Amino acid sequence: MNKIGYIQFQPVLGDIDANIKKIESLFPLGKKADLIVLPELASSGYNFASRDDAFTNAEELTKSKFVEFIIASAKKQNQYIVAGFNEKDGDTLFNTSILVGPQGYMGKYQKIHLFLNEKDIFKPGEAGLPVFDIGFCKTSMLICFDYIFPEVWRIVGMKGADIVCHASNLITTNAQKCIPAQAFMNKMFIITANRYGTEGNITFGGNSFITNPDAQIIDRAVSDKDAVNVVDIDISEARNKFVTPRNHVFNDRVPSNYKDLI
Repeated sequence: MNKIGYIQFQPVLGDIDANIKKIESLFPLGKKADLIVLPELASSGYNFASRDDAFTNAEELTKSKFVEFIIASAKKQNQYIVAGFNEKDGDTLFNTSILVGPQGYMGKYQKIHLFLNEKDIFKPGEAGLPVFDIGFCKTSMLICFDYIFPEVWRIVGMKGADIVCHASNLITTNAQKCIPAQAFMNKMFIITANRYGTEGNITFGGNSFITNPDAQIIDRAVSDKDAVNVVDIDISEARNKFVTPRNHVFNDRVPSNYKDLI
């Protein structure tokens, strides 16, 4: 058995130091997790007044006090951590998730499907859909609104992801309806780490949750409070891709009939 979890909290818009301090206070509650996930844009908050505001609160990956803090925490706690990060790359901004572990920085995913006003601030991701081997499992990252696009789930599933770390700033409960289906269709675990609270005209929904490969939500947080939840899982459940003795979620695909998708 392995332990996976999430940290749900309320980032402070535009205050990286305050967010580091808050996460640092919550990390000990999740120290037993082998893999733990933080929300989207956990470093900076979300609802920026302008692109300039977002740029002011972004950091370069290799010069980031937030990333350094997450790496130090992973080494201290001997665990893998996924965290949402406001990434500056030259004059470009990406809505990014980073993966770090006891050995340090491992990689990143940049959000591909931008939601509403994110299109005015961020560039769609250019880091692809990587899958990382972290020993006890293979994992990948998606971010918030990506959940509505089945193609990305299928791609990371076919690349071998046992667990998808889904850092989010969700404002509806639609993800709770859709994600169990994605978990079942690809036979994977999904950790959705959401935030809560209000920034300007946006209220975030909390209710972070973990879904198993049988489409069951096996853990859920409340809507309006900090939560650090860790659950036991059997990773072998994500490696059995059969839904009947004769039906396999990947091997039964017929790509020659899917040409209209391209």
